[in-house]
Amino acid sequence: MGVTDDTEDRAALVTRPTSEPATRALVLLPILKTAAEDPRAPESRLEEAIGLAAAIALDVVEARVVPVRQPRPATLFGTGLVDDIAALAAGSEAELIIIDHPLTPVQQRNLEKAFKAKVLDRTALILEIFGERAQTAEGVLQVEHAHLSYQRSRLVRSWTHLERQRGGFGFLGGPGETQIEADRRQIAERIARVELALEDVKRTRSLAREQRKRNNQPVVALVGYTNAGKSTLFNALAGEHVESRDLLFATLDPTLRKLDLPHGRTAVLSDTVGFISHLPTALVAAFRATLEEVTLADLVVHVRDISHEETEAQAADVMETLRALGVEPGHRAMLEVWNKADLLPEAEREIRTEAARAQGAVLISATEGDGVATVLTAIEDALAAHAITREATIKAADGALLAWLYRNVEVLERRDEGDAVHLTLRISEARLSDTMAKLGEPQVQPEPVSVPYTP
Repeated sequence: MGVTDDTEDRAALVTRPTSEPATRALVLLPILKTAAEDPRAPESRLEEAIGLAAAIALDVVEARVVPVRQPRPATLFGTGLVDDIAALAAGSEAELIIIDHPLTPVQQRNLEKAFKAKVLDRTALILEIFGERAQTAEGVLQVEHAHLSYQRSRLVRSWTHLERQRGGFGFLGGPGETQIEADRRQIAERIARVELALEDVKRTRSLAREQRKRNNQPVVALVGYTNAGKSTLFNALAGEHVESRDLLFATLDPTLRKLDLPHGRTAVLSDTVGFISHLPTALVAAFRATLEEVTLADLVVHVRDISHEETEAQAADVMETLRALGVEPGHRAMLEVWNKADLLPEAEREIRTEAARAQGAVLISATEGDGVATVLTAIEDALAAHAITREATIKAADGALLAWLYRNVEVLERRDEGDAVHLTLRISEARLSDTMAKLGEPQVQPEPVSVPYTP
């Protein structure tokens, strides 16, 4: 398929009628000799790139690791490599070339001319996935903001318009698309409008957080590398059903649900977009409204795919992204959940079980439900790390007070003796003053008692 300056010709169809085959794609992973060494094996990185392509149902006909000794400003690859890739694309009849590396606008344009096919870099591919995944108005706004910011840097004189697609964001095009003016001024105006709408999102979320604070509802945020099993764990913990498929970025839109803890206390459980290595900073910025739930969470639960051969590198990427959001490990309550234990060989599972105990992590299989109850206990204990444990005796007839205590503090133990009810309460710092007043006791804060979690 030839490539011209016209936008319509630049688009390779990915959303087609079911009778037509999927877009044929060639996936390339450049390995730059001059770049900092990546802890992942090239084969694993290439597999992830193929997974990204599969997330939007592309037909990957070829996938190659391409060593690059000296990156070229005009094309990234040297002349010989450009010719080899062009021949490979022609021979495999690839309509789309995915290069799992950032490309400058000049590099993308020159490569499209050389390959005679549409070229997407890593950022554009992730944006296309996000464009298909976003379902809520909030998610669509955030993806559109990232998309417009990315496209603004790629406008050239011959482009007089961009295209938008109902399911994606115009990189791959498709049926049902409408065209909009897209010069720099118009994109800037649209970005400004989207940012105003996102400010409304932030205000709405802020009001909701204030209400939760007044109701003494802590927030527990699930984070993790994409496809680590966050949504599966979310469903198991909250008894809800959010989409959980074996796909990268299967979940995009933020989800908040009530979480019932073992001793009666409730929390708000938040499922967030998965992180990934080399996550473009534009995407982090675009999703800041959603990711504020992570930055302001009382507890961050880091879900790891412990069966993945690159689990340590993935964990490091998650920590790096959290730091970019201002969440410093060590300065925020955090619990590690090692998921997909069912995929481990028995001998390795025993080793991981011991390692989890030693590191204060929880080893689970969210799909089978193994360890989910332990995660709930661990969450409860982590949230209660600075709580006060106190004994109280109230009259059995005082049902209103008893109901208030069950709603607002954790009742660890209850003993009924005649007309008296003896309670062991665990009281959060936020509720200590109110609870002492309800019990008619002096509001003197005793020494806090930590309740450690023992796997």
